[in-house]
Amino acid sequence: MNTHIDLSILSERPQVAPMPRARVFNAYLQETRSEILRYLRTPSFMLPTLLFPTVFYLMFGVLLGHGSGGQQARYMLAAYSTFGVMAPGLFGFGVSLALERDGGRLTRKRALPMPPAAYLVGKMVMAMLVAAVIAALLLSLALFVAHVPLSAAQVSRLFALEVAGVLPFCALGLLLGTIIKGQGAPGLVNMIYLPMAFLSGLWFPLSIMPKFLQQLAPIWPSYHLNQLALSAIDMPHAGSGLVHAVALCAFTLACLWLAVRRLRRIG
Repeated sequence: MNTHIDLSILSERPQVAPMPRARVFNAYLQETRSEILRYLRTPSFMLPTLLFPTVFYLMFGVLLGHGSGGQQARYMLAAYSTFGVMAPGLFGFGVSLALERDGGRLTRKRALPMPPAAYLVGKMVMAMLVAAVIAALLLSLALFVAHVPLSAAQVSRLFALEVAGVLPFCALGLLLGTIIKGQGAPGLVNMIYLPMAFLSGLWFPLSIMPKFLQQLAPIWPSYHLNQLALSAIDMPHAGSGLVHAVALCAFTLACLWLAVRRLRRIG
């Protein structure tokens, strides 16, 4: 009786055909669409994100700055544009990721037949779209309500800068989402978001703050983005634009690297 069993098939790995490019693109598209629809259906996220910077700018930049010849409205346009685009990154990534990790949604996402990066790209595109809406609202107030004299080039530079400027805060939010727990995420993110805005000179000029706070300002990504925003509309700013851009890129890459390492280890 022949008892020989051929086990060679066990050493052969099944051939997995690569996903067609059209399906890969559709996976990214559907994930982005899902993120956008999810946040449009969450007014507790969308309304404060859109209203806070616009209402604050209307009060402090337009109404209180009416007698300053437009300079206060111009300065606050850069500051509140930066303040506005911080929220989609920090809350859209940080809070949502923390909640999805706790609820097991991230684990289910990983089991789906889609590119691993589609989840992050969908959130990133959503954050950039929200940032674009915030920048458009603030520019509209500056141009048509405060009558700030801005050229088309200045408007274009500030708008493009703020849309791209959400990315460092997406990276920071991603890192925070891997550290904090879901239930406490909104409060903890606010404890970073609001002090960071204050210490970066977004609410009050740094020149009126204590010296040691002025020296600490460059550690915050919001400080560097605000200086670039001031430069975009030809307002006085500190330092070189290249230095601020390099600082933001380095901050973004460092946060992404740390966040990816933590996601691989803890899921």
